[in-house]
Amino acid sequence: MNQQPPDTLQQQVDEQEATSRQKYGTFGGVFVPTLLTILGVILFLRQGWVVGNAGLLGGWLIISIAFLIVTFTALSMSCITTNIRIKAGGAYSIISQSLGLEVGGSVGVPLYLAQTFAITMYIFGFREGWIYIFPEHYGILVDLSVFGVLFIVAFVSAGLAFRIQYIILAVIVGALLSVAGSVFTGALEHNVQWWGEFPGAPENGFEGVSFWVVFAVLFPAATGIMAGANMSGELKNPKKSIPLGTISAIVISYFIYMGSAYWMSRVASPDELVSNYNIMIDKALWAPAVLGGLLGATFSSALASIVGAPRILQALGDHSIFPGGETFSKLSKNGEPRNAILLTGGIVLFTLMLRDLNTIAPLITMFFLITYMMINLVVFIEQRMDMISFRPTFQVPRFVPAIGTLGCLFTMFIINAMFGLVALGIVLATYFYLTNRQLNVPHGDMRSGLFVSLAEWAAKKVSLLPSNNERAWKGNLLVPVRNSRELRGSFSLIRNLVYPKGSIKLIGISSEQSPDVLRDSLTTMANSFQKENVYTRWSVLDSKNFRDAVMDSLQTLQGTFFSPNILFLRVPPGNQYDGEIHSIITEARLNKMGIQLYIEDPVAQLGRSASVNVWIREQSPDWDLSMDMGNIDLAMLSAYNLAKNWSASMRIITVVEESEVENAYRYIENLLDLARLPNVIPHVEIGSFDEALTSAPQADVDFFGLPEDPDLDRFRSYVEYTRSACLFVADSGNENILA
Repeated sequence: MNQQPPDTLQQQVDEQEATSRQKYGTFGGVFVPTLLTILGVILFLRQGWVVGNAGLLGGWLIISIAFLIVTFTALSMSCITTNIRIKAGGAYSIISQSLGLEVGGSVGVPLYLAQTFAITMYIFGFREGWIYIFPEHYGILVDLSVFGVLFIVAFVSAGLAFRIQYIILAVIVGALLSVAGSVFTGALEHNVQWWGEFPGAPENGFEGVSFWVVFAVLFPAATGIMAGANMSGELKNPKKSIPLGTISAIVISYFIYMGSAYWMSRVASPDELVSNYNIMIDKALWAPAVLGGLLGATFSSALASIVGAPRILQALGDHSIFPGGETFSKLSKNGEPRNAILLTGGIVLFTLMLRDLNTIAPLITMFFLITYMMINLVVFIEQRMDMISFRPTFQVPRFVPAIGTLGCLFTMFIINAMFGLVALGIVLATYFYLTNRQLNVPHGDMRSGLFVSLAEWAAKKVSLLPSNNERAWKGNLLVPVRNSRELRGSFSLIRNLVYPKGSIKLIGISSEQSPDVLRDSLTTMANSFQKENVYTRWSVLDSKNFRDAVMDSLQTLQGTFFSPNILFLRVPPGNQYDGEIHSIITEARLNKMGIQLYIEDPVAQLGRSASVNVWIREQSPDWDLSMDMGNIDLAMLSAYNLAKNWSASMRIITVVEESEVENAYRYIENLLDLARLPNVIPHVEIGSFDEALTSAPQADVDFFGLPEDPDLDRFRSYVEYTRSACLFVADSGNENILA
């Protein structure tokens, strides 16, 4: 039986979806809604004020900067959409497929709210134009009537909305022709003011205004570039339609704005432009055509938003970004997300009752800008990583997403720094909330590649630095595992010896268990360590010789970036493995690794995990304290970390003759002071070492130095003497408790 390649199967799935509900092409699905959203109320009512303040050159500069930022964003969006299978949700789909559901959701939720609030803003704009024509009409009735029409159209189908947009497009074209037609009536009678005096607005008594404030007024006009991308899940070919439709709409819009700016600078004086917001209506060849264009522009923007916003909500629901989100991911028989439309309509209706959204209007713009910034950032990161999977058919130079990212960030704080910070705060709060949700990711993303690239960069930098950095030391354990049952008994101790910054490398050696059983056990244990926030990796060696396998691991792992620096060995109760343990200890010393031999207390095990003792050799007669502490650095560092994680008490114990007690206490106190261990208790025992083992204060774990030729049978007796678990520790030479 022949098996079809994945691409062919995906094409068949796409074709089946396309035939099950109506799909839209480049012109109707992307170009028209994007063009109509950009050619909005600012073109008809505020561009004259911009030119009156900034002059023609200043106006052109403002228009060009605004369109440059959104053009770079559109180029980045076009690039990334030709590298992924973009699904429903537009920008949310792009960001979540690249940076993960948490980042995508943290942008997608505010974007949905911004798109929904924008519907209300457009309805208010339509009402102002309507009241200008029919001043006797009640504003609330106009708002509710327009909302009712919009909601019914969106609820019936997106196809009906697109057909209505063709009518609106014709109305706006008629308005622009009316403006252009005035040229033939001698309306261009004023000289051009190339650079304006920035007198301000009539609302503030013409107190003056800056270039960037004027820019902030015009910039929202250019933020309609996502209108087509929001329909990504219902396009026949989004990889083709989104780049072609979006960029074409931006280019045509740019020339319309530039041309109308020149027309305004010639048909009216700067004083008229800044004081009369209806200058386009008054100076056009036929004023009703421009009024129709104004109403059509606001209505079409609202229509594009009320069709696009529910699709963002649907995509968020598909991935359960918020509790109960599955309800809004359901589609009707004709493919409409009607539950999402109902919620969106409810929010719009509620905000209409507030009667004024001017206070949060800048916040809406901020959410759009953050979305654009993240799209640019996605492409910038993908380009910098040079991953082989990044093969967009629409390539852009590397400076495009970089400038797009910086331009969006710059614009946010130019428009309103406070709202910019508030918007970023909301996005971050949403991100942390979604991180705690532990979302189920249905597709791969580039996060792992990003972190690998960062790790590789860090590894290259670290390789240029001195390898022996005592200040940066942390415990990285290599734990050979003969039997997974033994590892379970040592789990708590191993975890607390390395937490929070250390790591664990588990090496399973199948000398007693089958490789499959050992592999399953190590997977479970590694996951348990990971849940305890300890970085853990594992591997299994199929070997019947435990000693040779451990020696091979010691030599091989020294060349890795996260190389282990401590060998953790569990010493069994019997002495049948003592010979191979001696050989392994010798090999570890040759490889400059620290060593921890663990002998468990078979009765008390780790007791109450409430106290730790560290035994150090007496230093008579000189009691000299230097940076070279001998074989106690790793023991003290390990004991300190264990005591900190257990919230346990810690003692330093030494055994001396009675005449040296005062010197011993002074030595330990100086040691603790230099080591910055103020809460550790000094303790001195008098007499022989064997006597001290039984008379010293009891602990749950006792740390001892590991001599060159250890007597393992004698070490086993220490457990009986101390009535506690014992760790015998040898330095590697790279630790320093005084560092």
